[in-house]
Amino acid sequence: MIVESRTHLPLIPQIEDLEGLEGLGRLRTLAPRQGVDFASNDYLALAGSRRLAKAAHAALERGVPTGSGGSRLLRGNHPEHEALEVEAARFFGSEAAIWFATGFAANSALLSTLPQRGDCVFHDELVHASAHEGLRLSRAEARAVPHNDAQAIDDGIHEWRRAGAIGTPWIVVESLYSMDGDHAPLAELAWIAERHGAILVVDDAHATGVFGPNGRGLAAGLEGRDDVIVLHTLGKALGCEGALLTGPRAMRDHLVNRGRGFIFSTAPSPLMAAVAREALRICADEPERRRALQSLVDHAARVLEPLGARVSGSQILPLVIGDDKRTMEVARRVQQAGFDLRGIRPPTVPEGTSRLRISLTLNVTQADVDALAVALREALG
Repeated sequence: MIVESRTHLPLIPQIEDLEGLEGLGRLRTLAPRQGVDFASNDYLALAGSRRLAKAAHAALERGVPTGSGGSRLLRGNHPEHEALEVEAARFFGSEAAIWFATGFAANSALLSTLPQRGDCVFHDELVHASAHEGLRLSRAEARAVPHNDAQAIDDGIHEWRRAGAIGTPWIVVESLYSMDGDHAPLAELAWIAERHGAILVVDDAHATGVFGPNGRGLAAGLEGRDDVIVLHTLGKALGCEGALLTGPRAMRDHLVNRGRGFIFSTAPSPLMAAVAREALRICADEPERRRALQSLVDHAARVLEPLGARVSGSQILPLVIGDDKRTMEVARRVQQAGFDLRGIRPPTVPEGTSRLRISLTLNVTQADVDALAVALREALG
């Protein structure tokens, strides 16, 4: 039983809901980090970087505060916020950038604010929960399309237009899918967007820092277009926190004026803005980190694919087991062997596709990957 006492009567429905999740093998609990890291998104091992620590210390020394003190439309707008956005726009090649406290907040604010009544958002069925949250709050219509099916998006926009729609079509995808590790056909989607007068929104969260020139992401070749908006998170490969939306200046201006998630939130830490600027410089200065990660990815593909891991050339290798309880049991056995590897269940992934999400970072070595393979083989039976 999750809760021994039912004396708090107003919470009985919530307690019963949690008990139902427990019965399905889907109850989530918080666990401390333990074991060799195959679970984090710290792809370039920057979260513990000495350069970032020194940047934080230098910022404190020059008087940058840890807290902003309010919304950016009040007194919370600090010069470090502005400096980060200017440097990010220059780094990624966009006209403008705007910083949010989290990728979830950025995605949700964007999609709940910019698409208007009469518009239609065609989104990949596997986009992040934050995109679904934003679309739930949006005035625009939303239509899911099969995963990575550019033709389905093209056909969907055609059908929508034939039905008499006169609004703006939007296309929403991830460049690198966080639970599958595969890439979106961005070049084809950009062509479709141009053909239909659509706006393409690319969640580059898991590619920023890892792919593209100077780590600018898989959408790097599309930045600067007036029909493309890109989300870059700073809490994964860049080792910081928060997220940047890059795109046309009109995007930034509209979110400043209409984005409730921006207007009514305390601004992120100015100190972290200073650290994030240093993270962008590390991306440009230390390409050897990306080369080392790719070498690790290549090695892991050879070692883990025979065990059932899906290989796509990225740092994310899912090993789909299917059954929820078996997935968590295998994860438990691997954790007992000393590896931090987590099971992923619905609703994070579709029904029947529970999996182990193997995340490769520079916090591990090829020898660690080999040892993980041994533990996985034993746990899978």
